[in-house]
Amino acid sequence: MRSALINARVFTGEEWLEGATVLIDGDRIQYVGKDTEILIDVDQVRDLENGNLVPGFIDVQVNGGGGALLNKETNLEGVRTIARAHRKYGTTGMLPTLITDDLGVMEKAVKAVEEAVSLKEPGIFGIHFEGPYLNQKRKGVHQEDKIRAMEEGALSLLSSLKKGVTLVTLAPEKNAPGTIKQLVQAGVIVSAGHTAGEYDDYQRAFTEGLSGFTHLFNAMTPMNSREPGTIGAALDHDDSWCGLIVDGFHVHPATLKVAIKAKQRGKMMLVTDAMPTVGSVHDFFELYGQKIYSREGRCITDDGVLAGAHLDMATAVKNTVEMLGLSHDEALRMASLYPAQFLGLGNEYGMIKQGYKASMVLLDAGGSVLDSWVEGRDMAADGFSE
Repeated sequence: MRSALINARVFTGEEWLEGATVLIDGDRIQYVGKDTEILIDVDQVRDLENGNLVPGFIDVQVNGGGGALLNKETNLEGVRTIARAHRKYGTTGMLPTLITDDLGVMEKAVKAVEEAVSLKEPGIFGIHFEGPYLNQKRKGVHQEDKIRAMEEGALSLLSSLKKGVTLVTLAPEKNAPGTIKQLVQAGVIVSAGHTAGEYDDYQRAFTEGLSGFTHLFNAMTPMNSREPGTIGAALDHDDSWCGLIVDGFHVHPATLKVAIKAKQRGKMMLVTDAMPTVGSVHDFFELYGQKIYSREGRCITDDGVLAGAHLDMATAVKNTVEMLGLSHDEALRMASLYPAQFLGLGNEYGMIKQGYKASMVLLDAGGSVLDSWVEGRDMAADGFSE
C-alpha cells in the first residue's frame, strides 16, 4: 500500500521542511519533499494541516506502562500493554526492560519479547536486561538479594534472543574480565549501570566493547578531583552513549547541562526509565512485594527512594527544551536519532528520509502527540493506541 501525508511541517532529523509531502510505500519512506506529482497512484492521502511530523521516539529503557510491569507481566500481553501505553506519547520503538530478577523470570522475558518481535508487534526492538549482575553498593531500588555474580548459563541466556536487539546493563567491576567481550561478540550491547566502579575499571571495559551508560548520574560513582569515577569515564569517552532521565527529579537540570556540554555531541540520548503508572489510571504498583507510588511526578517508595520514573518520551523532549535550554531540534534527535544509532539501527530509524522505516510522530504546536506511525502503520487508524 502507498499512502501520502501532505501539508506537513517535517523535521527530517537534520532540517525542517515546510509544506512537505511524505510518501510511504509499505513500511518505508519512499519520498520526502514538495513534489506533488509524486501523488500519482497513491492509495490514500492525508492532510496534516501543517502539523509537526518528526521521527518516532525510541526508548531503550522502559520498565512498564499502562499498568503493566515487565517483571510481573512477563508475557506477550505484558509487552503489548507496555508498548501500547507508550505509543500515546510518541514512542514508536522501545526495549521493554527487565530489572534485576531470578533466572526463570529472565527466561520468560526473552520468550515474551521474542514472540512479540516474531509477531511484528508495533515498536518492539528487543529487550533490555537491567541487572542482575550489578553492584549491591549502588543497587537503588533493585532487590539486594537478587543481585548476584553471573551464574552458569547466564551468558547464553543473555545472548539468546533470536530476533531483535539485546541490551545488558551490568557493573563492569563485578564481572570477570572477558565477560563484556563475550557478550559483545555474541551481538549484545553492553551498558554500565548500578556500579561502584572506578575510572580504570571503565578503561578496561571500553577495550572489551562497553558502549553505554545507563541513566547517567543515578546509581553510579560520582566524579571527584582525584578519582573521576563512572561519571568522569563516561564524559571523557568520545564513543560511548549516555542515557539521561530528564524529569527534574533524577538529576538536577544544571548537572545535566554541564554533562551535555562535556560529552561528544550525538552521544546523549533520552530515556524514560518508565514504570507502570505511565499511561495508567493507577498511581501505584508493586515491585518486589512493596508498593511504589507516583507522587508529584515521581515514582517513590514509602522511604522516598526513587523507583524508576513517571515519565514519557514526549514529556522528556519538552523538559529537555524547557529545563535544559536545548533546541527543539536537538531534543528530538536525543529522542530518536541518537538512541537509534546506539542500538545500531541508525540507518533505518531516527530520521524521516527516503529508504528509512516510516516510524514517525505527529505533534501539535505544544509538543503533544496527535498520532504516530510505526513502520508505515497509522496507529490511530489501526486502533493500536487504544
